[in-house]
Amino acid sequence: MSSTESPHLGRALCIITGASRGFGRTVAREMSRVVQPGSALVLAARSGDDLRALQAELAGSEAAPAGLVVECVVANVGETEGLESIIRAARDAFSQEMDHIILVNNAATLGDVSRYFNSFTDMAEVDSYLSLNVSSSLCLTARVLQAFPQRTGLRRTVVNVTSLCALEPFCSWVLYCTGKAAREMMFRVLAKEEPDLRVLSYSPGPLDTAMQVVARSETAHPNLRKTFSDMFAQGKLLTCEASCSKMMKLLLEDSFTSGAHIDVYDV
Repeated sequence: MSSTESPHLGRALCIITGASRGFGRTVAREMSRVVQPGSALVLAARSGDDLRALQAELAGSEAAPAGLVVECVVANVGETEGLESIIRAARDAFSQEMDHIILVNNAATLGDVSRYFNSFTDMAEVDSYLSLNVSSSLCLTARVLQAFPQRTGLRRTVVNVTSLCALEPFCSWVLYCTGKAAREMMFRVLAKEEPDLRVLSYSPGPLDTAMQVVARSETAHPNLRKTFSDMFAQGKLLTCEASCSKMMKLLLEDSFTSGAHIDVYDV
């Protein structure tokens, strides 16, 4: 890349889960602006209407590069068929001229934050949460790496959208904290096993999204609930755009330690 050329992520195949709304939707928009002509986005989520609206938006965007392909995959990543449909779409969108594979593991749910630890006695409930929030990202990442193995001239980047909850316990958030902590270690193992990969766990911070509405209205622990309510009232929540720009900066500069947890406030 010349010194006068704008930084970019190459001619890339970008796979983004949870892309229909919130942070994932913003990631899709920002990715479309920093990839080269001939790139493709594979956008996966459960909401087909929202995905198709995003697809139309990106197709009509003047900021998108020439020939950008945008594929929508209506899928539940917590189910095997959902993962298979994402891989099929990714294979179809890939061309041998592409030089970068980027997977953004963004899909996640908050879980039931209206209850404390000692109420979670139903293994099926816990297993269902972990399947959607942990197992799916492990299995999808493994499938992507198998589908697009390492070769000369091909960069591969895996992003895990994480949280402070991966590092700190939040009362009444046992499912969410457990899921985020498990995912973080999972991707640290991946970074250690595969030194040719670039692995980033990015914590986007407290975002002004639908998940935050649930956090400040349903969290069982009163002090934590008040903290979120005060952040909203005082305008301290971040926009998805502001946080995503920090993540893009990290990916474009590509100087982070693979496997690292990097918080929005540290960028």
